[in-house]
Amino acid sequence: MSAQPYGLQSMLKDGHKHLSGLDEAVMKNIEACKQLSEITRTSLGPNGMNKMVINHLGKLFVTNDCHTIMTELEVTHPAAKMLVLAAQSQQAEVGDGTNLVITLAGELLAQAQSLLMDGLHTSEVIEGYNKASSLALGMLEELVLPGTDKVDVRDKAVVTERLKTTIASKQYGFEDVLTPLVAEACISVCPKNAANFNVDNVRISKIAGSSLYESSVVKGLVVKRDTEGTVKHLKDVKVAVFGQGVEASSTETKGTVLIESAEQLEGYSRSEEDKMEAYVKSIYDAGARVVVSGSSISEMALHFLERYGMMVIKIVSKFELRRLCRVIGAASVVKAVAPRPEELGYVSSIDVEEIGGTRAIVARQEAGTGVTTVVLRAATNNMMDDVERAIDDGVNAYKAMCKDARLVAGAGAPEIEMASRLAAMARTETGLAQYAIQKYATSLELVPRILAENAGTDATKLVSELYSAHAKEGGQNIGVDIEAGAVGDQTASHINDLYTVKHWAMKLATDAVVTVLRVDQIIMAKQAGGGGGQDKPYK
Repeated sequence: MSAQPYGLQSMLKDGHKHLSGLDEAVMKNIEACKQLSEITRTSLGPNGMNKMVINHLGKLFVTNDCHTIMTELEVTHPAAKMLVLAAQSQQAEVGDGTNLVITLAGELLAQAQSLLMDGLHTSEVIEGYNKASSLALGMLEELVLPGTDKVDVRDKAVVTERLKTTIASKQYGFEDVLTPLVAEACISVCPKNAANFNVDNVRISKIAGSSLYESSVVKGLVVKRDTEGTVKHLKDVKVAVFGQGVEASSTETKGTVLIESAEQLEGYSRSEEDKMEAYVKSIYDAGARVVVSGSSISEMALHFLERYGMMVIKIVSKFELRRLCRVIGAASVVKAVAPRPEELGYVSSIDVEEIGGTRAIVARQEAGTGVTTVVLRAATNNMMDDVERAIDDGVNAYKAMCKDARLVAGAGAPEIEMASRLAAMARTETGLAQYAIQKYATSLELVPRILAENAGTDATKLVSELYSAHAKEGGQNIGVDIEAGAVGDQTASHINDLYTVKHWAMKLATDAVVTVLRVDQIIMAKQAGGGGGQDKPYK
């Protein structure tokens, strides 16, 4: 007789897995998170390296944007996925700083691993990390640059200066080209209450060809397609938007028409034409000179629309149709009837322009536009995709600036200052938590170290020089000068970071680390389904 299973074996189905203890559960989770942070750390900063990622659909991504890398990697390991979720929270909250979350979390876990191997309990490490995090966030608030809490978010020169660091971290060397475009686009759609700024109001239209220097901002919407008819240019006109197609309405029930002579057939066709002409004339009489359709446009309808000299545009995407309605102030009509005056929109000018061999409809609105489009030009699609991500980060930084404009010094200066102060505090602490605080301080060194490494300079030497500079009076804003390969006060060069980005990155990284460290057992039920699935996270 076979022995009866006992303990956990008797509770769960065959095929389950159970890992517990320091070596099996905690250390494996830490190793997985460390591997994830190793991927992203070399992409931190202006000189960050690109990653070539090919997703499950075979699409190629060449980027140093951490959010894109994390999304397309499709991480399945449960512990590593916690870091990915923390990065996604950072993206949703601020829109920038995702790389800092993953990299800092990975380093904190690596430092925690050495403490656990030395004999500390996870609860002591967690206590120290929580205490260090609250102390560091308090210090970060003290490091806010004086006078930066108030800013005129409609001053292009000031906004350009503040967004330059964000853009440079993604597209180093092109920040002088891209930052004015982002600033102009954001300012033109900024509402009276700047805190209500909507990032979706800044659109990006990518048209291959030429160079990045030919990119421009259009106050309105750019749609990459041609009009359906021969009318290509109109000014100061009213626009009718139809959610359904512009064609003869059909009945819901099916019927049969018996035609016995040629005259009856001719009369039937003529009545259909007369109805369509009356429909188009009613649209014309309502004042509309541009007709936008969300679906198909029949040949007969197009004929009569052309006869009345009206521009005909077909936009299949319902999201694009909604944005156009927002730009021109129109309401989408869903019935085959003439639009009422309040349903019509207005556009200053609408033209078909040829940009780099691509025909595009450009709807400009001189005043009170709800949407602005950045027309992006570059040689390759991969280049345009990467620049688009940099612009998205810039727009998100503008939104964060509208809510909280405070700045801290960039180039790794606040991290070294916090590390120096935390290390000093750890030496005055009693109890085992002091070791965790010390390791938290060591982890913060990582930011200036990586900036120096990615710039190809001697990282150990620069970090030592930073500690020496920060020990002196007034040295709290000294960071890494990646161009000179030395240390210096980068606030004079306006290399500053948003306080909110640093605050949320540190908070979310610590929370993710604490969550990972609290796990001491992993219990997995048998996977559903047959073979041929993805590799399982644990073996």
